[in-house]
Amino acid sequence: MDMNMMPPYEPQTVRPPKKGRFFSWLAASLAGAVLGSAITLYAAPKVGISSPSSSAGETKQTGTSTSTEALPLQPTRSVSNNMITAIENVTDAVVGVVNIQKQEDFFSDRTEDQEAGTGSGVIFKKDGNTAYIVTNNHVIEGANKVEVSLADGKKVKAEIVGADPLTDLAVLKIDGSRVTKVASFGDSSKLRIGEPVAAIGNPLGLDLSRTVTEGIVSGKRTMPVSTSAGEWELNVIQTDAAINPGNSGGALINSAGQVIGINSLKISETGVEGLGFAIPSEDVKPIVEQLMQYGKIKRPYLGVQLVDVADLSDEVRKEQLQLPDSVTAGAAVAAVEPFSPAADAGLQSKDVIVEMNGQKVDSVSALRRYLYTKTKIGEKVRVVFYRNGEKKTTSITLRARGDSES
Repeated sequence: MDMNMMPPYEPQTVRPPKKGRFFSWLAASLAGAVLGSAITLYAAPKVGISSPSSSAGETKQTGTSTSTEALPLQPTRSVSNNMITAIENVTDAVVGVVNIQKQEDFFSDRTEDQEAGTGSGVIFKKDGNTAYIVTNNHVIEGANKVEVSLADGKKVKAEIVGADPLTDLAVLKIDGSRVTKVASFGDSSKLRIGEPVAAIGNPLGLDLSRTVTEGIVSGKRTMPVSTSAGEWELNVIQTDAAINPGNSGGALINSAGQVIGINSLKISETGVEGLGFAIPSEDVKPIVEQLMQYGKIKRPYLGVQLVDVADLSDEVRKEQLQLPDSVTAGAAVAAVEPFSPAADAGLQSKDVIVEMNGQKVDSVSALRRYLYTKTKIGEKVRVVFYRNGEKKTTSITLRARGDSES
């Protein structure tokens, strides 16, 4: 059966070299890979899966919002032998998401819109004749236009309400006049290991739309991922339900028909099977609500470019950074943005941050996670760092995050 599928999309990660000069990586940037015809974000395992820490039922809409919250979480329910009913109640709320990009014709030198990839999405709200969909950022990233394929096969134009590359989530809105079902979300924090779940999405494209695979909750963990916004540690639900290219953005549901995760990741490695991951609904909720309200995620930022000290050679650590032998981890400052909070506090290039508000900082991702999840805009944070081998302390007043990386 010929589905005219291109090879699955696998994002490439640009990392600083393990051994080399401190500033050699400054010119490198994380390039956004062109989406393939079927989309799934892949997480490359580092030292095993347990890496560093870091439901949808049928809802008939009458044209008004059913809740003041954008994405309310219901108490989860586990009902044995009821998965078939749960799947039936959710399936029509899962849609196909088509990423359309301008591409140049090699022979005519003309640019035209072409389908660059497909993924999945979940309708989570209907307000009047407008319906809202949550999907993965990597499903719609780089799109010139986005289309949504509904349960009846009809394709409608979609508008991007907001997207967050770091958490790999995005919200779309469409004309909801043809939408008949809206998914409800359960509280993923109540999930138990071994609980039955099902993944619903569009593996390998729209020809296999709303395919269902079943499994269990295999674990809850935090794992490192590479995004277009940099390295991040993502909380995930691990499942052995098959999650294939094109499933990204689809629903992971429990036996009560509640969405408890957004399918996002799989381990792509020879000999590895049954390792799929979904973003928990408890983490999806605050991101979706901010995207609905602001169109973006407002985060505090320092205004620095950073590199992991652990990725630098001994020569760089000792000669350029002049770190004591006991300091082998931290976040080294490569550049400071002028007039940024970090600049105002006196941070300089080659400073090495090792602590924030008493919390140990052993990597760039650890600093980001603390900054984005434990601090607020306007807050003053205490930073401990090394400069020319001497341990120093400063206070930084955080401001709204701009385009800087951290």
